[in-house]
Amino acid sequence: MRCHEVDYEIFGDDMQIVEVELDPQETVIAEAGAMNYMEEGIGFETKMGDGSKPSGGIMDALMNVGKRVLTGESIFMTHFTNDGEGKKRVSFAAPYPGKIIALDMAELGEELVCQKDAFLCAAFGTSLQIAFQRKLGVGFFGGEGFILQKLEGDGKAFIHIGGTVIKRELKGETLRVDTGCLAAFTSGIDYDIERAGNLKSMVFGGEGLFLATLRGTGTVYLQSLPFSRLANRVIQAGGFGGSKGEGSVLGGLGDMFGDS
Repeated sequence: MRCHEVDYEIFGDDMQIVEVELDPQETVIAEAGAMNYMEEGIGFETKMGDGSKPSGGIMDALMNVGKRVLTGESIFMTHFTNDGEGKKRVSFAAPYPGKIIALDMAELGEELVCQKDAFLCAAFGTSLQIAFQRKLGVGFFGGEGFILQKLEGDGKAFIHIGGTVIKRELKGETLRVDTGCLAAFTSGIDYDIERAGNLKSMVFGGEGLFLATLRGTGTVYLQSLPFSRLANRVIQAGGFGGSKGEGSVLGGLGDMFGDS
C-alpha cells in the first residue's frame, strides 16, 4: 500500500509543532492526544492500529492492538482526514523539549527503527510494527529494553527526539553511543552493546555500565536529552525522595507556607 503524499511545515524551536497539509480525502495518522489544532473540514476517527492494511480482518486488528500494548503505547491511533474541499491543515505537538524530524521514508529504504516513544505522526499507509531485540544483552542493557518501534512505508513520517539532534551517516564504520542517546537508525545498522571500559570506568565514570555499539552502513539519529534523563533531573531538582534543598519544589513550598 502506497502512503498518502502530504505537505508539512515545522514551527518553533525547542517545543515544536508540525503542521500537516492535506488534500481532499488525504489522511494522516497520529498518536492519541498528539493533535494541537486543526482547520474546519478535518474529520478524525480513533481506530485500533495504523490502517496500513485496510483489507485486514479481526485477527490483524487484534495483532495490532497486541503490538501497541507491548511498546507501552495507547492501543488506539487517531486518523485525521480532509473531508472538505481544498487544502486543510492539522498540527501535532511535541510532548517534551526537543526536535521534530521529518523523514522521507522512501529515501531511508522504507524502514526505520526508533525508540518506542519517538513516533508522532505519519502519512496514511505507514505501518507501525515492533522490533524485538534478539540479543539478551541488548534487551537488558540497551536502554530501550527488548522492544523498539519500526516504521515501514514510502511516505512522510515524523518522529520526536529529545534535545538537540545529531544525524550521522555510517559507511561501514563503528559508533559507540550512550544507550539513552540513541534515537533511531535505518535497517543497514547493526545494534549491539559493550561494556563501558574497565571496572573502574564502569563504576565511577558516570557514563553508565554499557554503551550502544552501532556498525554498518546507514543513517543514525542521536539525541542529546533522552526523556528519562530529563525526568531524573526534574525529580532531583524537585527534591523528591531526598532532602529539602534550596530551590527545590518542596523547599519552595516550605518557604511559602512556613515549616510546621
